[in-house]
Amino acid sequence: MEQENKTSGALKKSSRYRSRSLSASSTDSYSSNSCTGSSSEDDDISPREKIQKNSGGSNDFCVRNINQHAFGRREIEIAEQEMPGIMALRKRAGDDKPLKNAKVIGCTHINAQTAVLIETLSALGASVRWAACNIYSTQNEVAAALAEAGFSVFAWRAETEEDFWWCIDKCINAENWQPNIILDDGGDATHLMLKKYPAMFKLIKGIVEESVTGVHRLYQLSKSGKLTVPAMNVNDSVTKTKFDNLYSCRESIIDSLKRSTDVMFGGKQVIVCGYGEVGKGCAQGLRGVGCIVYVTEIDPICALQASMDGYRVVRLNEVIRNVDIVITATGNKNVVTREHMDKMKSGCIVCNMGHSNTEIDVNSLRTTDLTWEKIRSQVDHVIWPDGKRIILLAEGRLVNLSCSSLSSFVVSITSATQALALIELFNAPPNRYKSDVYLLPKKMDEYVATLHLPTFDAHLTELTDDQAKYMGLNKAGPFKPNYYRY
Repeated sequence: MEQENKTSGALKKSSRYRSRSLSASSTDSYSSNSCTGSSSEDDDISPREKIQKNSGGSNDFCVRNINQHAFGRREIEIAEQEMPGIMALRKRAGDDKPLKNAKVIGCTHINAQTAVLIETLSALGASVRWAACNIYSTQNEVAAALAEAGFSVFAWRAETEEDFWWCIDKCINAENWQPNIILDDGGDATHLMLKKYPAMFKLIKGIVEESVTGVHRLYQLSKSGKLTVPAMNVNDSVTKTKFDNLYSCRESIIDSLKRSTDVMFGGKQVIVCGYGEVGKGCAQGLRGVGCIVYVTEIDPICALQASMDGYRVVRLNEVIRNVDIVITATGNKNVVTREHMDKMKSGCIVCNMGHSNTEIDVNSLRTTDLTWEKIRSQVDHVIWPDGKRIILLAEGRLVNLSCSSLSSFVVSITSATQALALIELFNAPPNRYKSDVYLLPKKMDEYVATLHLPTFDAHLTELTDDQAKYMGLNKAGPFKPNYYRY
């Protein structure tokens, strides 16, 4: 009887691999290879149903498999070698403990690079609880390594929607633990705390937010008078926008498309929806490998930039029948609709580089007339009745974190920026920041850049006293006014 049950389970699992219909949910991506190809989900048991303890006897975590911790620790050690800025900050500020008594709720992607940030915050004195901001971007081994090291981590790859909110709730609502600051990526921890724990929300010292989507939510809260604490917009700091959004996406879009589809880029027609920093990075990277790149834009300034960078600015409908790859990078919703996908040619690759899974109307594909066929982890063929098929990556979620890995060096820049923003908000005098959204002080942007220059053996020129006086600058910076656009 037991053998029959095992066989039956195997058949069910096998059939789920082969095809899916409208009943399949976004959590049905069964194979769990992480962005580095290392995560494993060796059973169907939800982590919430498992009884797990780390070697210290703690069970204040929920991960896929705590026994994977040794592999995860090696991933973290590799990331540390490529993250000079955040490691330098850990070394410089470790004795001062600028985050002593800080209790941080973290809701970000959980990978080896994030682990370096988490352990840095701990080294600077903070107590942290962490959940994932994306159901597909968690590296299971890294989450296990953090749990083994005593961190309260609630995340695993391919969570259900219910699991996702449960994990964030477990971070916020903990016994004998009162959070006093939030580090968010997408605004979900902020949203849940404000909605479910409004009294707790009013007691926090501030929010640090690093995504376009989350920052947009914060400005909406501020405009409606619902933001009762100060917030730091890290996304629009120079060291985040230019490096994480532009330089990182320039490389990671190529990596994620190549790993997931093995596509040959030379001569392919690609349309990038949105020409912000992410769109600029994607367009640069794709043109660099031989693609013919089109751009869509709503903003005349960004459209003019794209035109002068040599890209053809079009409406999506004008080229949708001919393009080979469609990439969204707008932060908006329903940028690619069912009507667009009906017009695509067979074999067209569709993916999203924006934070939220709203840009591609994936729900419109979950109908009885279309068949879903799982090809590999994070890769689905959606098949039309006439046999046409499109290739949908990560079910419309953030493709570079779902299908590839990010450069640790670039994440070091963002992580150092986040850490400094947390230190600034946590230690600010009571009246320095009101209940509004603020940009990171430029002096901190420059400090983050300085931390990373030794890697390139870069030597800064120093102003003479006469030059500094002529320019009206302090010799130590900041060197540009707040309105300067890099």
